[in-house]
Amino acid sequence: MHVQQILKEYLEIHGYWVLFIGTFLEGEAILLLAGFLAFQGYLDILGVISTAWAGSFLGDQSYFYLGRFKGRALLKRFHSIAKKFREALKLIEKYGNFVAFISRFTYGFRIVLPIILGITNLAPRTFLWINLASALTWSITFSLGGYLFGKSASLLLENVSNYEHYLVLTLFCFIGLAWCGHAYHIWKLKKPVRDRLARMRALHNSRKAHS
Repeated sequence: MHVQQILKEYLEIHGYWVLFIGTFLEGEAILLLAGFLAFQGYLDILGVISTAWAGSFLGDQSYFYLGRFKGRALLKRFHSIAKKFREALKLIEKYGNFVAFISRFTYGFRIVLPIILGITNLAPRTFLWINLASALTWSITFSLGGYLFGKSASLLLENVSNYEHYLVLTLFCFIGLAWCGHAYHIWKLKKPVRDRLARMRALHNSRKAHS
């Protein structure tokens, strides 16, 4: 049996479960890939969008209620969550409930923000409706992103199937570059804080040496 046929049969059986779990946890990369595979005919684009919508929605609902019932304990136990808690509060103060909509689009806050929103006094029903709309928007955006990537490739290549491996690698490289670019941007934004801490440490060590 041809390798592509085996892959297609495997994805038809397991692809949507893998996509569901991936979008429940994080999901941008796997959703873009699923959109591309839908263009190739391995998956159905409406099935990809629906599965991603369900996984993303249920994931954030779970994180929200985790924050609702265990948020305070998580803040005490995990320093990384406590650190992001202060940053997330600034976002909530600035954007209000809109943060619940954009949480899954924010790098580094995808899981933490729903947990923190669960700690706040945001009504569960309000979060539910915002989460439904946000999950649908996110699912459509990234699914079609992968699908249109395949469509664009088909305009340049005579037979996309012959170049699937290279296109998947290109897609992951693009995602990696986007993540690196965003991480570098965040690193630059935090540079003044790091410089200030470095000066404070140097001053403290200087005083300690002269005491």
